[in-house]
Amino acid sequence: MEEDLQQKVKRLEEEIWRLKNQDTYTADLCSSNAPLTNLPLTQDEYKRYGRQMIVDGFGSLEAQLELKGSKVLVIGAGGLGCPALMYLGGCGIGEIGIVDNDTVDISNLHRQVLHTTDAVGLLKCENAKRYINRLNPHVKVETYPVRLSNDNAFSIIEPYDLVLDCTDTPAVRYLINDVCVILGKTIVSGSGVRTDAQLTILNYRSSGPCYRCFYPTPPSPESVGSCGDNGVIGPCIGLLGVSMCVEAIKVITAYYDKDEPFTPFLTVYQGYPHQSFRRFKMRPKQAKCVVCGSSPVITRETIESGAINYAVFCGATKYNVCQDSERITVSQLEQSLSKQQQSYIIDVRPQLQFKITHLPKSINIPWQESISFVVTVFKRQRM
Repeated sequence: MEEDLQQKVKRLEEEIWRLKNQDTYTADLCSSNAPLTNLPLTQDEYKRYGRQMIVDGFGSLEAQLELKGSKVLVIGAGGLGCPALMYLGGCGIGEIGIVDNDTVDISNLHRQVLHTTDAVGLLKCENAKRYINRLNPHVKVETYPVRLSNDNAFSIIEPYDLVLDCTDTPAVRYLINDVCVILGKTIVSGSGVRTDAQLTILNYRSSGPCYRCFYPTPPSPESVGSCGDNGVIGPCIGLLGVSMCVEAIKVITAYYDKDEPFTPFLTVYQGYPHQSFRRFKMRPKQAKCVVCGSSPVITRETIESGAINYAVFCGATKYNVCQDSERITVSQLEQSLSKQQQSYIIDVRPQLQFKITHLPKSINIPWQESISFVVTVFKRQRM
């Protein structure tokens, strides 16, 4: 009991210390929050951003003012969105919008480092807003706890100058691309899984190629990997999220207009076995593209009317879903195992996942290896 009281007293003392320091900083900020005479930034902002304003190639005060006057929309507050949001907030973007209807799960925390254990169960977009507000009170943050769709995409994206696509599904990527092309918005797009990631800039100033120029037809659903199915190394994805912020800064400050002419590119990062960055030159805008070409078929009307079904276009499901008669509940499984001594479970997951955890009486027969074995047998029979 005495030990519990001591711990409680200690926590209260720490909280009092934190609040005192917060009040002191807030008072200092208020006293330095007015612009200096004839200068466009406050004293606090000069102190915050001074180290980046003196970097050759950044653009000094003019570039900082471009950041302050910009509005950036980040779609997805996950493995890519978290590090991008942290640095966008820190560098002085004027307004940041965050689109994400998901909540924080404990399985996210090894890579989505903006979120913390005490945020589990909270909306990702709201928790990200809370983080940015604590990091930089000069940044305005708007949240959209919704799933981006044909109905809301235009109204959400239209107010912003730049879009960061940090999503992980092809259907949403095509939707973001089409809406941004029609609205004349540049996209910084990133993706990643396992230890690999990539980023590119799409529809740059409405003159660069769009996502459909690169990928006119979507990949098959079976070939699209997810972090849940294939795994992910947090720092590998986080590194690309930070790189997306770098490209966002360069777009906003017109780096590609002044210092280096823009040419379409794809940057590919590989974390294992040896870290490497490779940059590939990509083809330019395609005249026959259905959204950014000379005779576009996809328009605002076709999107908002629902004439384009992105889920169907990309393939609604990756696997054939079992019928109810082919399923069994956990309770039914437990009853079956307790009644029948010779009951076994065939676990078709990869051996690596089976070793991490599995149910009692499980036999591991990996599905991929089974298919390969059957194919080999058929080939030998034909020979």
